Amino acid sequence: MTSTTAIASLRPGDADAPDSFATVQLDLPPLGPHDLLVDVRAVSVNPVDGKVRSSFDPDQAPKVLGFDASGTVTAVGGAVTRFAVGDDVFYAGSIARPGTNAQLHVVDERVVGPKPASLSHADAAALPLTTITAWETLFDRLGLGAGSTGTILVVGGAGGVGSMIAQLARARTQLTVVATGARPESVAWATRMGAHHVVDHHDLVAAVRAVAPDGVDHVFSAFSAGNVEAYAELLPVHGAVVAIDDPVGLDLMPLKSKAQTWHWEFMFARPLHLPEDSSQHELLAEVARLVDAGQLRTTATVRFDGITEENLREAHRLVDAGTVVGKVVLSRG
Repeated sequence: MTSTTAIASLRPGDADAPDSFATVQLDLPPLGPHDLLVDVRAVSVNPVDGKVRSSFDPDQAPKVLGFDASGTVTAVGGAVTRFAVGDDVFYAGSIARPGTNAQLHVVDERVVGPKPASLSHADAAALPLTTITAWETLFDRLGLGAGSTGTILVVGGAGGVGSMIAQLARARTQLTVVATGARPESVAWATRMGAHHVVDHHDLVAAVRAVAPDGVDHVFSAFSAGNVEAYAELLPVHGAVVAIDDPVGLDLMPLKSKAQTWHWEFMFARPLHLPEDSSQHELLAEVARLVDAGQLRTTATVRFDGITEENLREAHRLVDAGTVVGKVVLSRG
């Protein structure tokens, strides 16, 4: 049986807890028919990593965290058709399987894409989870396409998903992008990612109407608590919100008067509930093409040399603080 060195959480806790990050040796499961064994060269840290780290079932310990990865295929299952040994790949995996903070990782080919040839492993690892989330938001939840016009409000414009919403909207639609960002570095980053306008979220309705007097047609929400009434006011009749956060006790009644719709986006829904669906493979292949064509760019901003306990702990601290612009990535030589 193949084994791997991994960084795992021994019990749920915060980023500073001694048992939140430990180096362990684990046996890998046999490859399933559609599985790839990947030599992980780089990973990134997302807010979901911290959520899992702080709340997983202690009976699941040691819990290997990490979703985004970029690496090289070293073995394939018997029914694999999309990849071969030696191929460079990137992916976000599945929340139902062990994470990517490991030297070797097993993943289903149907949620894996070919790594963009123009990017390093570190820069590629920044993209999968947030790009899948952004893609499904725009093109699945909202049903937008190449001819779509109007205005989208991106709440959380400097974050990982917001950065990709703006880029994909500019690359694949005719939308006007209004992003939120209060700090100078957030404004600069959201603008670089493609936002036409960047507004302060503290008085959201007034700030948006200053650049979009008639309001907006769609909303992407990374921060929903306290904003539902503003969304209802800014959106038209039958307008829609797509949210990715976990607000407790959210009251959606302000949307009813205009028959507005609230969607949840959760990129792990397909891997969890539709394991034979290859949509995310196809999506990531198209993203790689767009990156190599110069239409999309990496969102990596903070880079650590080495996938180690110390670096992962610091990366989790940064992401938990909620002030990172772009993405935090870790890579090994």
